[in-house]
Amino acid sequence: MEADIAKYRDNLIEKAVEQDEEVLMAYLENGEPPSTAQLKACIRKGCLAFNFVPVLCGSAFKNKGVQPLLDAVVDYLPSPSDLVFTSGKNPADEEEILTRKNSADEKFSGLAFKVATDPYIGTITFFRVYSGTVKAGDTVINPRTKAKERLGRMVLMHANKREEIKVASAGDIIALVGLKDTTTGDTLCAIDAPIVLERMDFPEPVIKVACEAATQADSDKMNEALSKLAAEDPSFRFSRDQESNQTIIEGMGELHLEIIVDRLKREFKVEATIGAPQVAYRETISKPFELWYTHKKQTGGSGQYAKIQIAYEPNMGLGFEWINEVKGGAIPKEYIQPTLKGTEMAMLNGIQAGYPVVDVRVRLLDGAFHPVDSSALAFEIAARAAFKEAAQQAKPVVMEPVMKVEVITPEDYMGAIIGDLNSRRGMIGNLAVRDNLQIITANVPLAEMFSYIGSLRSLSKGRANFSMEFAKYEPLPANLAEDLSGISKDKK
Repeated sequence: MEADIAKYRDNLIEKAVEQDEEVLMAYLENGEPPSTAQLKACIRKGCLAFNFVPVLCGSAFKNKGVQPLLDAVVDYLPSPSDLVFTSGKNPADEEEILTRKNSADEKFSGLAFKVATDPYIGTITFFRVYSGTVKAGDTVINPRTKAKERLGRMVLMHANKREEIKVASAGDIIALVGLKDTTTGDTLCAIDAPIVLERMDFPEPVIKVACEAATQADSDKMNEALSKLAAEDPSFRFSRDQESNQTIIEGMGELHLEIIVDRLKREFKVEATIGAPQVAYRETISKPFELWYTHKKQTGGSGQYAKIQIAYEPNMGLGFEWINEVKGGAIPKEYIQPTLKGTEMAMLNGIQAGYPVVDVRVRLLDGAFHPVDSSALAFEIAARAAFKEAAQQAKPVVMEPVMKVEVITPEDYMGAIIGDLNSRRGMIGNLAVRDNLQIITANVPLAEMFSYIGSLRSLSKGRANFSMEFAKYEPLPANLAEDLSGISKDKK
């Protein structure tokens, strides 16, 4: 393969020398190939400018190619000194942007990017120091909780061993042992110079399954184990269903939840089984509706009285929006918040199928109150009842999560795979070619994607693979929505 290697090395050199004028001229005029140091400098320059991306081959099996990969990280990726400033927000005023030099001489700041549970030493928080220097035993502040944290043990992680350290400075990635109130995405910083660094955004879970412990002893340990797993992984959540009295775990897909259950068995010695997956449906309204609603109750003595004029409008893709348009003190300020609370509680209970309501703009227009009988509770009840009545008249629709699915397959199997995606209510978005493989991009409802990997393997003789991520919520077809509403009513 010497001829192929020479050809591709020439391609690499031609692309790399474009990053430096002097090296390019020497190469074009004199035919001098750049030295190894010049070539590395050119590749680093192109990599930092996003002009190209170095690709290395290797395999984790027997550590093939791992060392060249680590060398490439050092040689080509930016160090803290290449990025002059790190920006964040002022915790006292989120509109104000603060900057910190990535230097050991600056005030201390850093980001907790992962929490893990170690069976021997407890909770470990992986932490990147962005500016300043910190010592074991220092006290810092967490702007999210406004609580102070004392940094006890600091360690450097080396695969299966740990190295105790006393000082860390800008650019270091360390593990902190025993932090109490710090979770993934939290900033820790100097008490006299607070800053909030940008957190990671985690998508909402899209799949739910019931998780049941095998025995009572396992049940006692399961909640504690799930709490630790949820602290490690912000995209995983668990809750207790009050109606069925089951523990519900939520995540980003079947594989995600399978790994959670496997970790319960392997790391926490909890035997658990999972039930059928449940899709996280949502509800919304599709046309505006406005009404006056009066809540009046007399039980002897002071009663309950609240009167509100409220409008509900579709707010597709923009979430819940609350607008207070009451003028002239028609509703006292102390009753506005209970009205909002009542509306939010009613939205959680759903309209037709019992799923949370999203993408609604609510405008509180007018109202009336009684100096004796009106109370916060009366306005909260009025808001709940008003939403329940109005939502039925506002053409409610059930929304289902739609996933962006990318399938990579040899051309021979493309027709069968597209037909299968169409049968799953998929909308084919784009067809592309990468080398000799076909790439199919489609939007497919999550409810139709369960156990898709098995079907894909059988259709392609194991040669195709796919990736899936959440794209958006879309209205569920009317016939399926009716079925879903019927099932929900039966459960209730």
